[in-house]
Amino acid sequence: MEKKIGIYICTGCGIGEALDIEKLSTMAGNSLGASVVKTHHFLCGEEGIKLIEGDSATEGINTAVIAACSNRVNFDVFSFPNAIVERVNLREHVAWSHTPNDEDTQMLAEDYVRMGAAKAKRIEFSEPHIEEDISKTVLVIGGGITGITAALEVAKAGYEAIIVEKEAQLGGFMGKMHKRLPMAYPFAKLEDTGVDAKIKEVTEDPKIKVYTSAEVEKIAGQPGMFDVAINTSGGAVDTRVGSVIMATGWKPYDASKLGTYGYGEYPNVITNVMLEEMAKGGRITRPSDGKPAKNVAFIQCAGQREEGHLPYCSSVCCLTSLKQATYVREMDPDAKAYIFYKDIRTPGQYELFYKSAQDDEGIFLTKGNVTSINEDGLNNLMVEVEDTLLGGSIRVGVDIVVLATGMVPTTADEAVLNLQYRQGPGLPDLDLYNGFADSNFICFPFETRRTGIYSAGAVKMPQTISESVEDATGAALKAIQVIEAVSVGKAVHPRSGDSTYPEFFLQRCTQCKRCTEECPFGTLDEDEKGTPQPNPNRCRRCGICLGACPERIISFKNYSIDMLASAIKAIEVPGEEENKPRVVAFVCENDAYPAFDMAGINRLNYNPSIRMISVRCLGSVNTVWIADSLSSGVDGIILIGCKYGDDYQCHFVKGSELANYRMEKVQETLNRLVLESDRVQLLQLAINDYDKIPSIIGEFMEKLEEIGPNPYKGF
Repeated sequence: MEKKIGIYICTGCGIGEALDIEKLSTMAGNSLGASVVKTHHFLCGEEGIKLIEGDSATEGINTAVIAACSNRVNFDVFSFPNAIVERVNLREHVAWSHTPNDEDTQMLAEDYVRMGAAKAKRIEFSEPHIEEDISKTVLVIGGGITGITAALEVAKAGYEAIIVEKEAQLGGFMGKMHKRLPMAYPFAKLEDTGVDAKIKEVTEDPKIKVYTSAEVEKIAGQPGMFDVAINTSGGAVDTRVGSVIMATGWKPYDASKLGTYGYGEYPNVITNVMLEEMAKGGRITRPSDGKPAKNVAFIQCAGQREEGHLPYCSSVCCLTSLKQATYVREMDPDAKAYIFYKDIRTPGQYELFYKSAQDDEGIFLTKGNVTSINEDGLNNLMVEVEDTLLGGSIRVGVDIVVLATGMVPTTADEAVLNLQYRQGPGLPDLDLYNGFADSNFICFPFETRRTGIYSAGAVKMPQTISESVEDATGAALKAIQVIEAVSVGKAVHPRSGDSTYPEFFLQRCTQCKRCTEECPFGTLDEDEKGTPQPNPNRCRRCGICLGACPERIISFKNYSIDMLASAIKAIEVPGEEENKPRVVAFVCENDAYPAFDMAGINRLNYNPSIRMISVRCLGSVNTVWIADSLSSGVDGIILIGCKYGDDYQCHFVKGSELANYRMEKVQETLNRLVLESDRVQLLQLAINDYDKIPSIIGEFMEKLEEIGPNPYKGF
């Protein structure tokens, strides 16, 4: 397509007062190859939009460079179906954050317009990748309350669902429960589980197919086109689905590992799951002799928050013990329940349920550490507790001891998905999740690192029934969303609506496997030689593969090596004698770029030597851009992205961390160019740290002043 470029400069919102618009327009008209250069005082208004649309109709403008406000605002206004649009931020990043009518501010604006025009010349119209054989069926793995709810919500939305449950019947742990926690004010009375009615609803819904005594043998393909093999008691079943919800739930921590509490040694030491089954049977008795249990001790965090056991708190156990203490009291008003806890967690309205238990004279609660459990000759148990709340020690004689053993995800040691992916059969393992299905909790709580596969319920984190039901509903909506998105060739999370995808010039591929190994989302498989095999519907459009490729064979229609290299080369670098340093900042579009926007909104001034280039993720930064910048005489480079590590905030999970890892390659580049390593820095910036930007930039500029100008200036 032959490009016909129009450059449109807004003078509103203080831009016209801060810049010499006539000079800026003249520069754009004389040197950037634009067919049209126009200004308007209110470009995002109806009149301004008609101006652009009119030029498209009469002048044949098919590429618009809009120099106005941030691309994070008015993105719907500046959207033209028959034109490529490149945004240049003259408002937040120039007029609102630098000295008005200053030479350096004017040079900054001119560079940004040049960079925008250079990028626009290389952007191509996106052509969505659309597959014809898209399935709109959702596979739900797990038939507990989470899986049941997810399937019902999918069916209510008009889509078909398949449930695969490994047990012979639906219901999961909820099917084994006596009662559930209160759901309505005053949150004091336990309720029936209602699981039988839910199971009936599922089995009678024509849009839901159920396989019990079944397991998923393998899942291959990509969103919209997952080919699934299911092993059932009646034989193998092959089917195609559009998305997957993993709702396989939890299992209790192995109490046999807790020798200090007497489990396995004393018959009357049981787990909370065992007590739940007793209550469902109608009686709470001593396993040793079947006599009614008149005094019951509950030990919280048994094997939780302990070295060598579960390092985390399962959260739900406190409410479970309060519920089961209520069972004890309801079944025998003369019975006593003792709850020994490290801490009590009863979030939200469940604090009222906690209070109702405290008000029961037959329920005794205290904060303490269990120091010993002993048994007499009649199988009676003596529990000794070091009271950490009031001091001293407590000795209580009881009939049974109930251990709150905690929740372990089924994914900890079971194959659930059996993905036929190059990067492995399951979800990537992140140590901080302790086996729970990973997700980007901060920004995208339902997303796993496998596009189109969503975790819900206790397989993701310890949850109550109510929380699992809510989680299942959200996962169902996401499972539908991804199907609809891929059916029109668009992305989800976090570049929703992006219709580009990575294209590979495989003739130059050296089979180094960097892209297949570093993609956080398992987008790429590979053949026997190591050549990447793209699965476009798995792609999140982060560009990490682009940043990884040493041969630079990966590109997007609107994001490529050449496009950003051209923007870098468009920067006018003053000579050494002018004493005007230049710094290129590769800024993550998800946290760092909006932080700079907020700095502008708050009118925070920072050094005008910075030239910002928005990148999809720091992981997409290819080292060639750094080499190009330094070779062109740029004095320094800052890569500013999201926080990485255990408490990561990267929208693409590993991108910022990969960029930090690649800094080793940057050091090699600097050594090759005989330049100081301090000229390049990688910084982490949260979106709410915008107020630190002036000092961050200032400190970097001071460091560059110590180092001195780039010796490549003028070459």
